[in-house]
Amino acid sequence: MYQKPMKTDDLNPDKIKVIVEWDGMAVGASVFIPCVDTDKAKKQANKIAEMKGWTFEIRVRIENDMFGVRIWRTV
Repeated sequence: MYQKPMKTDDLNPDKIKVIVEWDGMAVGASVFIPCVDTDKAKKQANKIAEMKGWTFEIRVRIENDMFGVRIWRTV
């Protein structure tokens, strides 16, 4: 199976590419990223926020029996 190359705003905390439609994310919206390496997910998300001039609130959570991070756009 062919996978497109990583874009600068894709996440891959567990070496599996996660594509988020960041440009459609309004202030107050959130996305859950299931992953084990939550520290890496937080670092990658903060880098994306910095590139876009946004701020995120990021919390480690368990949702629907899955471990990961929830990312809220705050600005």
